[in-house]
Amino acid sequence: MYREVEESQTLLINTQTKELTAQNRNVFQFGFGQSPFMPPVYVQDALKSAVKHKEYSSVQGDVELRKNIASFHFEHNGLEVESDNVIIAPGSKILIFNILLAFQKADVFIPAPAWVSYGPQAKLAGHHIIKLPTSYEKRWRITPEAIHDATSDKHHKPSILILNYPGNPDGLTYTEDELKGLATAVGEYNMLVISDEIYGLLDHNNTHLSFANYYPERTVTTTGLSKWCGAGGWRFGAALISKGVDSSFKQALLGIGSETYSCAPVPVQMAARVAYREYKEIQPYINNQSQILKEVGSYCSDQLRKSNIRVHPPQGAFYLFLDFSLFQEKLKSKGIGTSHEFCSKLLDETGVVLLPSTAFGFEPSFLGARLAYVDFDEPKKGEVFSLKEHCPKIIEGIENLCQWISRS
Repeated sequence: MYREVEESQTLLINTQTKELTAQNRNVFQFGFGQSPFMPPVYVQDALKSAVKHKEYSSVQGDVELRKNIASFHFEHNGLEVESDNVIIAPGSKILIFNILLAFQKADVFIPAPAWVSYGPQAKLAGHHIIKLPTSYEKRWRITPEAIHDATSDKHHKPSILILNYPGNPDGLTYTEDELKGLATAVGEYNMLVISDEIYGLLDHNNTHLSFANYYPERTVTTTGLSKWCGAGGWRFGAALISKGVDSSFKQALLGIGSETYSCAPVPVQMAARVAYREYKEIQPYINNQSQILKEVGSYCSDQLRKSNIRVHPPQGAFYLFLDFSLFQEKLKSKGIGTSHEFCSKLLDETGVVLLPSTAFGFEPSFLGARLAYVDFDEPKKGEVFSLKEHCPKIIEGIENLCQWISRS
């Protein structure tokens, strides 16, 4: 009678973690990817000043804001987009869903691992999902060969690839050569690419490259304030449509937006105007976050590798994708045969919260999990960041995880 839609695994784990914390459990919150950083004070002040803006905006969003976003991303990494091809919405999540809804029937190519909502959204939109396999050895990166091989499973003429980097759940990115190779491959099949670059500004080395610069023919770049600006609950997202995408696609997105969300909250749009006012103005704030996240992520990956947990050092965002396959036989003897069982047992015995790899497109038998290294305190103004001082929960949680797996 009703659609079968499970609750988003990331939101579910956040709820469960809060329940355990309310029970006075010592919980290490590595499950939910929420930035520990507050938005800059002047951006917070802009939101406060805009509280009287109770009017609707256009579906596409405030004109000045769209101009700011286009200019901001060009300053950041040379991403070229006209302000008239920027669409604002209450979160990039709904924008990605609406992009999928703009097609009647399509094949949607999704890497494994991939963010938890891509698959369910494609399913809700009535599309055919094609998984693109990856591996630890290939750094969880998709390749042109994987795209070519997967096209044998095509059902429909329209094809959509969802690309996310730096990635959730892996914290890894693509080199310029890798992006060029993927651009050539998708071009052969005239694919529309949704390039989810929500973590692009949190590239740990500030070297993020936008896919649209290599495939301007049919790329839609999505971004927002939730990650680099620490404002997830404000619900602000933007889609930047490359010049090669036909205008009827944009009109379809605006039509769907008009029948769903109407517009993004106008006070948040006014605050976003300020956040996107000039890249150089906010660059020190972004660089500070990236350096702290790089230090925390490197510490976590170094410690985990010492315990023979397979993990790549992160290159962006605040995630690590952990591969426990080397412990498969030992864990099996303890009755652990799935990633869900693994995460449940780990939580019960150590208080460490991880998100199982099934949430990211893997079979239950693959023993993998995502770790979000965000359970720490943002340094106060004037403080110098210190792992020991600001990250006691990170240090203790990683120690608990390493000791537990070593005993397995």
